[in-house]
Amino acid sequence: MENASARNLWGDFLDAHLEFASEDAPKVIHFCDNEKDANVCANLVSKDVKRATSHSLLGLQLRNEKLPQLGDFSVVTDWSGNAKCIIRTTGVRLIPYFAIREEQARLEGEGDKSLEYWRKVHWDYYTRELAEFGKAPKESMIVVFEQFEKLFTKK
Repeated sequence: MENASARNLWGDFLDAHLEFASEDAPKVIHFCDNEKDANVCANLVSKDVKRATSHSLLGLQLRNEKLPQLGDFSVVTDWSGNAKCIIRTTGVRLIPYFAIREEQARLEGEGDKSLEYWRKVHWDYYTRELAEFGKAPKESMIVVFEQFEKLFTKK
C-alpha cells in the first residue's frame, strides 16, 4: 500500500482486530471524480450515512477493474488521500440503471437520498466516466450496486 495514511489506518485497524491479520492489504479508494463530492462522500461513509455505491459495469470493464466481491476491504480516503475509514463489502448486485429503486438511493445516502437525486447525479457521473472511452450511458446499462459496512474510523 503506497498511501501512508491508508497504511497507518489499516495498521490501527489490525491492531484492534487481529482476526483480520492474514487478510491481504485492502484497496485504497475515494468516491466520485471530483474533490468536493469525494470529500462529501468520505464524510458520509465515516458517519454511517452512505452504505452503498453504484459502479457502471461498462466503466469497470473499460478500466479493467475487478467487480467488487463479498468481504472485500477498502480504505476510504478523501480526494487528497487522507484515510478516513475502512469498509467491507457486504453485498453486490447487478441491476439495470432503470431498475434502481428508492431503497438503493437511500442506502447511497447522498443529497436528499431520493431516487430523483440519485438518477441525476449518477447519470451525470456515468456520462463523464464513459465519455473518456467514447461511450454514453443508457437506461438499460448495468449498474454494480455495492453495499458495505463501515468497520473502523480514524480517531
